[in-house]
Amino acid sequence: MHCVFVQIRCRPGTTYEVADRIALREIHSELYSTSGDFDLLLKLYIPDEEDVGKYINDRLLDVEGIERTVTTLTFTAF
Repeated sequence: MHCVFVQIRCRPGTTYEVADRIALREIHSELYSTSGDFDLLLKLYIPDEEDVGKYINDRLLDVEGIERTVTTLTFTAF
């Protein structure tokens, strides 16, 4: 499994709706509201046989209200 973090910027006023829509998809391990340039931080585990970009594109990026994302791949846990 690949551990991936996705920072999500929502259209103004839609953060709670976006979080609810993501939660209903049950793709995440953890989902946080954050301060700063992004509104949400999503942690998910992507199966090894899946293409990370396609997985995120197909399962997350069509959520209404998402304006921008930044994805961080992880490599080693210490």
